[in-house]
Amino acid sequence: MTIRAKLTLWYAGIMFVSLLVMGMLTYREFAPEPPKPESHKYEAKKGEEGDEGDLGEVWRILFWCGVPAGLLAVGGGWWLMRKALSPVAALTQAAERIDERNLSERLPRTGNGDELDRLTEVFNAMTARLDGSFQRIREFTLHASHELKTPLTVMHGELEMALQEQMLPAPERERLLSQLDEVQRLSKIVDGLTLLTKADAGQISLKLEALQLDELVRDAFADAQILAKPSDVQVNLAACELITMRGDRHRLRQLLLNLTDNAIKYNQPKGTVNIALRRVDNAVAELTVTNTGKGIPPELLPRVFDRFFRGDPAHSSAVDGCGLGLSIAQWIVSAHNGSIKIVSEPSKSTIVTVHLPVAGRQ
Repeated sequence: MTIRAKLTLWYAGIMFVSLLVMGMLTYREFAPEPPKPESHKYEAKKGEEGDEGDLGEVWRILFWCGVPAGLLAVGGGWWLMRKALSPVAALTQAAERIDERNLSERLPRTGNGDELDRLTEVFNAMTARLDGSFQRIREFTLHASHELKTPLTVMHGELEMALQEQMLPAPERERLLSQLDEVQRLSKIVDGLTLLTKADAGQISLKLEALQLDELVRDAFADAQILAKPSDVQVNLAACELITMRGDRHRLRQLLLNLTDNAIKYNQPKGTVNIALRRVDNAVAELTVTNTGKGIPPELLPRVFDRFFRGDPAHSSAVDGCGLGLSIAQWIVSAHNGSIKIVSEPSKSTIVTVHLPVAGRQ
């Protein structure tokens, strides 16, 4: 129940009690004095008839005057409460639009210095502090990832040079290969963090161009078949309709690679990955990637797009990755004004659905 409804009910209750009190006081005012003991029967009877007439007059006054006055008071009270609480509704709607991407926006103030105006001022100050904190976190992440790139590049080059030696013992080669894998993994994490941090700060602009989305899907299908061979996973292209759209070719390739790579890695041996591209309502391109892995528990589904989230730690520890792939995929889809969602049935299948706007009718 809203505050407006509660106040109206309280106001109506107060008015009802006020009417009862007014009726009782009016009755006492109009009520005749009790007859004296020495009064005759005729006078007593006349007094009783007078009582009934006075009581009827009281009820008539309450009905014809009190009820309209009560209805007018309730209606006026409702209008006054609605007008008084309308800034609260506007403040609530404005606050609901604020998230981590637009913390710099400020809620409009009335400037009259009342409680709501002071509340708006406090809320704006709080969002300003949050915006500053987010900015410092982004700057730290961006600077840290930038500083890590140089030593990782040096380590990567030195390890590759060491592996080129012909007389290198087998155990030493194995150790160097393991170190090279870890350096490459760290480089992927740094690149992913750099990309997401720049995206949060609005420092990445897409290179939009007219492209054939179906061609990118076919290329991703061919790459996925190669990636799936070591895991003995079968990759199928269920449908691939001709679709033209405006987008960033590089980022869309990255999106398709992330989705197909996840579908292969988080699959069961000899499992299946199905890729499909279809046109929906002649205005939206629908891409679905389905795998037959262990699935995602329902309680974990809301967190799949969180950074560094990898679901079941026991299962994820055996799978190469850093937990940034879906976060990057979500940003790429959002940057193309699309949507992405994941539906999963544990021990059965996981379906990733991407909707992207197309360039028009074909």
